[in-house]
Amino acid sequence: MKLVAKIICMTVVLMGILSPARAMEPKLRWLGHAAFVFSSRTGNIFLIDPWLTNPKAPKNVSFTHVEGILVTHGHSDHVGQAFELAKKFNAPLVASNELADIAKRHGVVNVLPIDPGGSQVIGDVTITAVTAVHSSGYTEGDNTIYAGAPLGFIIAEEGAPTFYHAGDTGVTYDMALISELYHPSIALLPIGGVYTMKPAEAAVAARTLMVNTIVPMHFGTFPALTGTPAELETALKRLGLHTRVVELKPGQEITLRELASAK
Repeated sequence: MKLVAKIICMTVVLMGILSPARAMEPKLRWLGHAAFVFSSRTGNIFLIDPWLTNPKAPKNVSFTHVEGILVTHGHSDHVGQAFELAKKFNAPLVASNELADIAKRHGVVNVLPIDPGGSQVIGDVTITAVTAVHSSGYTEGDNTIYAGAPLGFIIAEEGAPTFYHAGDTGVTYDMALISELYHPSIALLPIGGVYTMKPAEAAVAARTLMVNTIVPMHFGTFPALTGTPAELETALKRLGLHTRVVELKPGQEITLRELASAK
C-alpha cells in the first residue's frame, strides 16, 4: 500500500509539472510589420494582424494549429491572410462587427465581433478591444468597404504579463485610460509615421501608457515608413523616460516575462 501511495503521489506531482498551464512560457514572435504570434501558457497560438507575406516576414511561415486570430482593422496590410487561416483552422476571428461581417461573406464561419470596451475570451486568454485613431476599409476589387472602427487589443492571461497591440494609431489621451483600466506592461507600438504615429509621438504614448517596454512595429516595411527604433530611444531619453525599447528581428521570439521586466 505504501508503494502504491508513493506511485500515486509521484504521478500527481509529475502531472502538475507537465500540465499545459505550467509547461509553457508565454511568448511573442514578430513576423514583420504589425504581424505577431502569441503563444499562450497553455500552448494556444494567436495570430495578430497576420500579413504573412509582408516584405519583412520570414520565409515559409506555417502553423500546425491556430486557436485565435485578431485583426485590428480592415486594411490589407493587417487583414493579410486572416480569412484563409481562420477557415483552414476553424479559428475564431476577433474583429470589429463590420469586419467580422466581411469575413463571414468570405467564408469565415467562426467570428467573434468586438468593439472598444468589449472583450472576447478564447481559452484562458481575454482579448479586450480599445480605441485606435486611424481609418479602416476593406478593398474588394475596385471597391473599398467600410470595415468598422479601427481597434487596438489588450491581451491578458492569468499568470502572464498583459500586453497591448496598438494596431495603427496616433497618440491619444485614451491611452491614459488603457493604462488605468488594463495595466499593460508591454506595448507594441507603430512608429513608422505617415499612416501612424512617429517615434516622437510613440514616446509620448509610452509616457501615457506607463509601460515597462515598447516593441516597435509598423516601420521600415515601405520607404514611406521612415521612423526607427533608434529615433524612438532618443525621443524617450528627451522626455526623461527609462522605458525599454526591444527591437525584434523578423522571426525572433521572446518571452513575455523577459519583455515585461523593467531595466
